Amino acid sequence: MAPTLDEVVVGVPQPRLRPYVGRYVGYRETAPGPLVRHEAAGAFVVVVLGWGAPLDVVDPRAAARGAYAVDSFVAGPFDGYCATSTVGVGVGVQMLLTPLAARRLLGTPLGEVANRAVGVDRWPDGWLDRLRRRLAEEPTWKGRFALLDNALVARLAGAEPVDPRLAWAWRRLAGEGGPVRVADLADELGWSRRHLAVRFHRETGVTPRTAVRLLRFQRAYAALGRRLAVCEPLPGAVWDDPPPARSWADLAVRYGYYDQSHLIRDFREFAGATPAALFPPGSHPSNPG
Repeated sequence: MAPTLDEVVVGVPQPRLRPYVGRYVGYRETAPGPLVRHEAAGAFVVVVLGWGAPLDVVDPRAAARGAYAVDSFVAGPFDGYCATSTVGVGVGVQMLLTPLAARRLLGTPLGEVANRAVGVDRWPDGWLDRLRRRLAEEPTWKGRFALLDNALVARLAGAEPVDPRLAWAWRRLAGEGGPVRVADLADELGWSRRHLAVRFHRETGVTPRTAVRLLRFQRAYAALGRRLAVCEPLPGAVWDDPPPARSWADLAVRYGYYDQSHLIRDFREFAGATPAALFPPGSHPSNPG
């Protein structure tokens, strides 16, 4: 039997949180048999706080970096696709965070969790696990989203701000004004390229060059699928409308690739398949978030 998406409820965080969290996605899904999904890479952090059937999150490049038999986890950023597998009834809330938002809210340099999935029962201070338990005890989605608001506002109040130089560098890399040379970015900051790469990777979990590649891929992926693999836009992100039917070569140029083969190589690396295989005519991404 095919999996059934029984319930999806979207919550909008209170205004103070919106630069950090785009939305809350509450879900309930029934998988009568084993359900395996490929999850595309991305310059973002996924936080799932669940209380249903456990799942495995596996990086095919290194099994030790995954999380197994967990209902709640923090994952990413990932510079390669991973897979999730589960069976049973999954219930929970998912949040998608930009790296710098995750750095501040989670209180951990993302270089320590890049390309890893970590069960929240192993997260420092235990606050995410305690929050998960409170969410599970609350009977309504409205109440759950209010709990998230209160918990995340409290985290912000006690969190140190991210280095404004790194925030500025991230905005430059994520901007829509065309590609930015890492050497130019370092010069503008007054840092060496190596210092920029080391600081950037420690705090965001990716190097500047990898961030550029992942952000470009996310735009192309979103355009082809009408939404990200995790079914929600990044906080503050503005994506182009899906392009009309056109050649892969035209699409590649539109989203900043050198040519069609460049686009396809990135899709194979970051999503595990070519664009044509991922998005055949009439298809839609299946991940419920």
